[in-house]
Amino acid sequence: MRAERYSVKRHLAGLAGGTALALALTGCGKGSSSDSGGSDGKTIRFVAAKYDDDTQAYWTALIKDFEKANPGYRVNLEVVDWEQMDSKVKTYVQTKQEPDILNYNKFSDFARDGLVYKAQDVVSPKVQADFLPLFRQKAQYKGAQYGLPFISSARLFFYNKDIFAKAGIARPPTTWAEVEADAKKIKQAGYIGLGLPLGPEEAQAEFQIWAMNNGGGWTDSSGKWTVDQQANVDTLSYLRKLTKEKVTQPNPEATNRKDVFNQFAQGKIGMLNGAVFMRKGFIDPVNAKLNYGVAALPSKDGSTHKTLGVQDYLVAFKKSDGSNKAAVKKFLDFFYQKENAAKFVSTEGFLSVTESAGQVLSSDSQNAAYYKPFVDALSSAEFAPTDDPAWAAVDGAVKQRIGTGVAGGDPAKVLGEIQKTAQKGD
Repeated sequence: MRAERYSVKRHLAGLAGGTALALALTGCGKGSSSDSGGSDGKTIRFVAAKYDDDTQAYWTALIKDFEKANPGYRVNLEVVDWEQMDSKVKTYVQTKQEPDILNYNKFSDFARDGLVYKAQDVVSPKVQADFLPLFRQKAQYKGAQYGLPFISSARLFFYNKDIFAKAGIARPPTTWAEVEADAKKIKQAGYIGLGLPLGPEEAQAEFQIWAMNNGGGWTDSSGKWTVDQQANVDTLSYLRKLTKEKVTQPNPEATNRKDVFNQFAQGKIGMLNGAVFMRKGFIDPVNAKLNYGVAALPSKDGSTHKTLGVQDYLVAFKKSDGSNKAAVKKFLDFFYQKENAAKFVSTEGFLSVTESAGQVLSSDSQNAAYYKPFVDALSSAEFAPTDDPAWAAVDGAVKQRIGTGVAGGDPAKVLGEIQKTAQKGD
């Protein structure tokens, strides 16, 4: 997932199930280097996703420390905006110019095609054991771990308490009927009722949040693709209804997440599906005194409330002669040292995926009350099927097409087209 991205700063963590977890989610980056790695076995190329304005500075400093501690080794850094990442990666693979290390939200199609190393080949046993079980499991393809868990996030429902008061709403909605009714009241009070980002940046996550809370999703329990199932059709039809009633922002199909997150921070939107990095990344920089609350994601019937989990990965691409393996392993082991990994999580505002980094961050409990609901929710969160190689194609199709289902396209037809993409990918 990708999981998420733009001006996320730092956040801290709490404990979940006895394990320390550091919190938060998933850039407009220009690459600092396009070098593709050297032939000396000590120079590698690293393509990193830009999560916010601090991303490049973090990696530049870390690489400087790494090169100082390991004379003769060099890491050429390229930082890429998340909105450009899919097309960039596609080009890298098609032209056989893959980086040595890639920070991305997918991995299994690379594993299927034999392009990347197994985790055991590029990180030490100590690092492997440090990955939290939930994230280690989500990084496997056909029983072997290829993805290296990097960061994670959980999603919950954000609402503006002042707007709710002006609209005469006493509590956050728990059912879809209440979401619709509250959105209408908020609109009447002069605000946008519901932020609904179905633009191409992360439409797949927004739709999954709604679909899984209607009994839908991308696959069934056996892993068979069920994109066009009735629950999903009903979900997209419901979102289309909200759009037609004009209780969302204009043109949800063209709106990216960062846009509605910014509008919420500005006090223009009454409620939306938000992420743990909302506070540090969007709200505090605009209005640290914004009066808002966080609640469970509404479901159609109000009886169950599922949370979306998002995970990004590092993957290490193979050289035919294995000449980059030693340098890749040396750099990855350096990054996963607890202080280094913890600093990235705290800088960018994400959930830690390693126990050691989580312990470092959880030692500062100043913001524990804010982060605890996200940590608690993550233990039972649902994730996108990133372990299925077909997900890469499905993810792209959803980003490009799902918005048309609220902008005039027939929901059943739109989902049927995406289902064909999934089956073709299989």
